[in-house]
Amino acid sequence: MDMKRRIHLELRNQTPAAVQELVLDNCKSNDGKIEGLMAEFVNLEFFSLINVALGFPGFISVSNLPKLPKLKELEPSDNRIFGGLDMLAEKLPNLTHLNLSGNKLKDISTLEPSKKLECPKSLDLFNCEVTNLNDYQESVFKLLPQLTYLDGYDREDSETPDSDAEVDADEDEDNEDEEEDDEGEDEDQEEEEDGEEEECDDEEDEDEDVEGEDEDKVSGEEEECGHDGEADEDEDEDEEEEEEESGKGEKRKRETDDEGEDD
Repeated sequence: MDMKRRIHLELRNQTPAAVQELVLDNCKSNDGKIEGLMAEFVNLEFFSLINVALGFPGFISVSNLPKLPKLKELEPSDNRIFGGLDMLAEKLPNLTHLNLSGNKLKDISTLEPSKKLECPKSLDLFNCEVTNLNDYQESVFKLLPQLTYLDGYDREDSETPDSDAEVDADEDEDNEDEEEDDEGEDEDQEEEEDGEEEECDDEEDEDEDVEGEDEDKVSGEEEECGHDGEADEDEDEDEEEEEEESGKGEKRKRETDDEGEDD
């Protein structure tokens, strides 16, 4: 299948600006050109064209790429590329991963243009003749000091971590953090509710205490009234007794007077 038709199928009724990944592996190329890829793919981040079926002149040139400002990963492996990397930095300013495995790169000097890349992170040159040179890895890292991984290994010969595993681990950590945050929020909310309940209990206790005091006051007043009533009754009784005694005294006096008159 030729590149133009494959690109049309890959679009799936999308506009070029909406595409972030494009795979043209095993397509046909005429004159070594990357046909159908336009500058309208402004948001393209991943582009693969592995093992393109080549006509004359028998190799594909990445110099025919349009400017793709957001492209991060380019994989033109197994395409007999032997040079033409001069335009990479200009056309792909944000390129971080470049896979040139299985191409016809023979000398370190062919990689010189890669020095202009601002943030190269990974470079793969598997099955390229350049890998047979003495001190190949040391020479490439010296040429590209900003490079992190070469053929899957860093300067300390440590293997490239699995990016998918890293993403999954990061997602798991994020999920755990979110769960912990949610649990913390729930605990805070429970503490607030407990605090509100305690405040309500305290208020109820205060109300009960006030009611108790009021009842005590009322009962005290009633008791005082009772005592006052009893005192009044006692005074009334005393007055009645005094009146009776005084009445009896007057009666006796009258009787005595009457007896004196009779005499």
